[in-house]
Amino acid sequence: MKQLASALAAFAASCLCASAAPAPSVAEARTFLDQAEKRLLAFQVEFSRADWVKSTYITDDTEALAAAANQRMIDLNVKLAKQTTRFDGVKLPADLARKMKLLKLSLTLAAPSNPSESAELTRIAASMEGTYGKGKYCPEGTQDPSKCLDLEQITRIMATSRDPGQLLEVWRGWHTISPPMRPSYRRFVELSNKGARELGFSDTGAMWRSKYDMPPDAFAREVDRLWEQVKPLYVSLHAYVRNKLREKYGPGVVPERGPIPAHLLGNMWAQSWDNIYPLVAPKDADPGYDLTSILKAHGYDARRMVKSGEEFFTSLGFPPLPSTFWERSMFQKPRDREVVCHASAWDVDYVDDLRVKMCIDITGEDFVTVHHELGHNFYQRAYNKQPPLFRDSANDGFHEAVGDTIALSITPEYLIKIGLLDKAPDASKDIGLLLARALDKVAFLPFGLMIDQWRWQVFSGQTPPEKYNEAWWQLREKYQGVAAPIARTEADFDPGAKYHVPANVPYTRYFLAAILQFQFHRSLAEAAGCHGPLHRCSIYGSQEAGKRLIDMLEMGQSRPWPDALQALTGKREMDATAIVDYFAPLKKWLDEQNQGKPSGW
Repeated sequence: MKQLASALAAFAASCLCASAAPAPSVAEARTFLDQAEKRLLAFQVEFSRADWVKSTYITDDTEALAAAANQRMIDLNVKLAKQTTRFDGVKLPADLARKMKLLKLSLTLAAPSNPSESAELTRIAASMEGTYGKGKYCPEGTQDPSKCLDLEQITRIMATSRDPGQLLEVWRGWHTISPPMRPSYRRFVELSNKGARELGFSDTGAMWRSKYDMPPDAFAREVDRLWEQVKPLYVSLHAYVRNKLREKYGPGVVPERGPIPAHLLGNMWAQSWDNIYPLVAPKDADPGYDLTSILKAHGYDARRMVKSGEEFFTSLGFPPLPSTFWERSMFQKPRDREVVCHASAWDVDYVDDLRVKMCIDITGEDFVTVHHELGHNFYQRAYNKQPPLFRDSANDGFHEAVGDTIALSITPEYLIKIGLLDKAPDASKDIGLLLARALDKVAFLPFGLMIDQWRWQVFSGQTPPEKYNEAWWQLREKYQGVAAPIARTEADFDPGAKYHVPANVPYTRYFLAAILQFQFHRSLAEAAGCHGPLHRCSIYGSQEAGKRLIDMLEMGQSRPWPDALQALTGKREMDATAIVDYFAPLKKWLDEQNQGKPSGW
């Protein structure tokens, strides 16, 4: 009997082996990827066209058509990403292996294969984003719904009010929208982790970190390394701002030591502090010119603003934008319909149907924004000869960084070259400009880092559901040096009061962009032969800087991001010391102002 049993077992094993499907070949992988790219590109173009119409002609119908096209594209993405697992373990040529990896990592949310769980996860995701979008704060005793405040109204109050009581009221009010999301988010984490594990990742956070051409844990260490490079500059800025806010609001509101109350920094999440510049500006902070007045005096209109941006890029050696850009873009708000005015750059057909959508005002701020958005457009066109899966930036921080890099070149020296200034203001005017920029750029860095630090810990299980809120405020104090202005408990769900959490949008890309833009700017300024202070350098007119930039942009996502970084900077490692160099005069000044006063928290 033993021999018979053994024989039957051996036979069954041989049958199983014989019936098992053979490993797919390289040729099959290539065919799969070719077909996937064609299908994805067609769906992406369909959605881009529908989304453009929805954004520039808002009706119920255009919203429904765009939503349907978006769902078709997402469904295809999910299906193809799941199918890539069939080729796990197949030794592929480098280009095919990279495409397969990018296709698998194209998801930010991996639904489980179980249909009911997948549907549940989709419902939860839509519900949380909807809850956030409909969120309003109704002051106590309000009977009239029209008296409730949406986020746009609250944002204006946070930016302009100098009444700490009012600021506290709207801060507390907005944070009442998110506690209902808490049980949904807990289930969301469970289901999204299950989907990520089916793709071969330990959890959703590991899946996100795997997009950066290094092991997930190594990437986590990398962002902490970058933070340590800029932390001394942030600590100096934090100390100066805390002292100034203490002078404004008094010791009963702002402590001499420790974290700053989060409601006093001009922004609901204290992620940028530029709105409180009037409270902390140095004496004689006038920059020496008013770009808005200059633009108006020179008769600029919206089209001329965009032409100036295009001329910046052509001065670097880029070809002009196609005629269709000027025919199809939206530069001003139409009088006959509702549109989304939020500035954005579009690559509708992923080849050369480039567009900008803005409601341009003739202001210095919009002049900068135009240059930033065109940075996206010129990047999009530069990589349009790459295969479809490679038509994106080297990593998700690069695209934003390129636009911001160009914006850093809008200096007095640039304005002189294009005839908007006769001479540059004296260097003594620079501290005010640098402080204003630091309140935006430097203040953002720890916030840009901690959002995903929290989520990585939640997805991995390091932060259990019963400590969601506690961990959130521990990280905010650790990195930002800000504290909740009133007591918080686990009945609250303060992470849900930031859009990117309920909407499941990864956030580390913004931190990387904030680092990379200064590294790009420093390298390009060196290529342009600029020997003055980094914050005064502009690469306008430099063919050498343009060549470096074009070489990087044309690579798209075809190579690991260190290769792209090396093409522009000569280095393969991200380096935050460029921010330190850029703000060096401000750091010296801040340390002088902080002399003898507490620093840190």
